[in-house]
Amino acid sequence: MPEPTSVPSSGPTRTTTVAVGAGGLATADMVLNIGPQHPATHGVLRLRLTLDGERIVRAEPIIGYMHRGAEKLFEVRDYRQIVVLANRHDWLSAFSNELGVVLAVEEMLGMEVPERAVWLRTMLAELNRVLNHLMFLGSYPLELGAITPVFYAFREREELQAVMEEASGGRMHYMFNRVGGLKEDVPAGWLGRVDDAVAAVRRRLPDLESMLVGNEILTARTRGVGVLDVATVQQYGVSGPIARASGLDVDLRRDAPYLAYAELFGEDGPGRVVTRTAGDCLSRLEVLLEQVHVSLDLVEHCLSVLGSMAAGPVNQRLPKVLKVPEGETYVATENPLGFNGYYLVSRGEKTPWRLKLRSASFNNVQVLTELLPGTLVSDMVAILGSTFFVVGDVDK
Repeated sequence: MPEPTSVPSSGPTRTTTVAVGAGGLATADMVLNIGPQHPATHGVLRLRLTLDGERIVRAEPIIGYMHRGAEKLFEVRDYRQIVVLANRHDWLSAFSNELGVVLAVEEMLGMEVPERAVWLRTMLAELNRVLNHLMFLGSYPLELGAITPVFYAFREREELQAVMEEASGGRMHYMFNRVGGLKEDVPAGWLGRVDDAVAAVRRRLPDLESMLVGNEILTARTRGVGVLDVATVQQYGVSGPIARASGLDVDLRRDAPYLAYAELFGEDGPGRVVTRTAGDCLSRLEVLLEQVHVSLDLVEHCLSVLGSMAAGPVNQRLPKVLKVPEGETYVATENPLGFNGYYLVSRGEKTPWRLKLRSASFNNVQVLTELLPGTLVSDMVAILGSTFFVVGDVDK
């Protein structure tokens, strides 16, 4: 067989390896673009794959198509205005995004939030987590060719969206958090309607589970596919359900508790961290599915606490011009997709001097460079979809 030769391509620095394959046919590595518009990319993400036949040799996520410079926008707005920007980078986790900003500002101010607001925030964050996971539990099978589960997932989402919308006025961008608490108290009778909604979702969730758990086609497409080991998880800073599916037992709600999570994840609390060890696509889906049940348990506990709590304030009275003392802090929360951190630096003004966002999806997408090489093109969609990312969360 002749030695492989390097033939210049159209670009000055790119080469294509050409060799003589079986039967004397010339073969070459192919560069294939997935996206930037593709159902499995969950937004405007582009993957540049180098293929050797049907096998992926190299994978390069190309980000930035949705970049809007959120971190610089934070720095020219006061602390009240930042919240409306912060809830948009991961549009499936808007309430949790808001939460990280206001917790950072409250820590800098040394401000204590009313107990009722703490429990309401916790419950709303968990409802938002369920909404996030249901979206992926419906859309992931859709990417693998199963259309029915998405209708069932959206039925449950609408049940919970209704109570979230009643409380906040928003369906995606809630804008309900404020520095010092919440925008306002929830409507009369709202806790009862949340209880009814959670009960309805619990009652009907087996309909969705029956389509996923034990499904022969889904299992064949996901079991043993896209295995991510713990060492790679730690090297790339992967967090959230993806990391826990590889056996990394880390959850900030338990390990660095905020809001009411210290009680919820205490000895007598309903909280528990869901993990798997296989690290494949199926494990990541199973973690997501089980976390829905855990979050519903947490919501029910919050409902019981709030139901027995006397009426009271849900926010602190703030000055007309809110200035944060000089200093810096880093606050991370366990968002539905993983660690969401805000590094806030203040020089004593009404706007932050620096506000750096550490988003979960950014690290979770980076690991595709390790996860995809060696796999087949037919498994690419299954692996890509199982990383459960939002492109706005990547690009910021």
